[in-house]
Amino acid sequence: MTAPVTEPAPGRRARAPLSPQESRRRLRAILLLAGCVVVIWALDQGVKAWVVGALPPEQDVPILGDLLIFHLVRNSGAAFSLASGATWIFSILAVAVAVAIVWFAPRIRSAGWAVFFGLLLGGNLGNLTDRLFREPGFGVGHVVDFVLTPWLLPAIYNIADVAIVSSVVLFVFLTIFGVRIDGSRSAFGRAPAGAAPVEPSAASDAPAEREAPAGPESPAEGSAERP
Repeated sequence: MTAPVTEPAPGRRARAPLSPQESRRRLRAILLLAGCVVVIWALDQGVKAWVVGALPPEQDVPILGDLLIFHLVRNSGAAFSLASGATWIFSILAVAVAVAIVWFAPRIRSAGWAVFFGLLLGGNLGNLTDRLFREPGFGVGHVVDFVLTPWLLPAIYNIADVAIVSSVVLFVFLTIFGVRIDGSRSAFGRAPAGAAPVEPSAASDAPAEREAPAGPESPAEGSAERP
């Protein structure tokens, strides 16, 4: 008994199977993305755990003079202590962003875009972990911020925020240099459509002249040569 043949729904095109090379590129991109996520998340949460146990709250602790100061605060808002009081909204948005990146990840072939999504997802998960599991409660927890650089920004932030901002900067560079999700590049410098083609030189374009074949001798010429 043969199994029925299933056909794609009308209007939808069946996806062609990936070649071995495409499969390897996709695997490398996913591993790079996942590696960035793990490193950013682990570093963010590890440093936050140390900061909470070692630093006094809301007091300046100079690390490099006025260049780098640790100042522990609890943030109920978004990155850089913005929009305090809307924690649950940012929790929902963070979950939506994480789901969207995971869904989109199999389409990535570029290492640059894999790092971009890895930084974005790692920073997003770092702050989302605080909102889900820190006080005052699930989904409305306060994010731990502690990095203060008065010469650069008046806000207090954390490693997850740095990863998110770095992903935005990387996004700008990838867009400027025309790097696509599949790893190809935009064809900058290509001749515009409709431009006149370059004509070859006259010497190479001219057909070679052929010698006219010798015809039969005329009777007059033949008799003149005879003694």
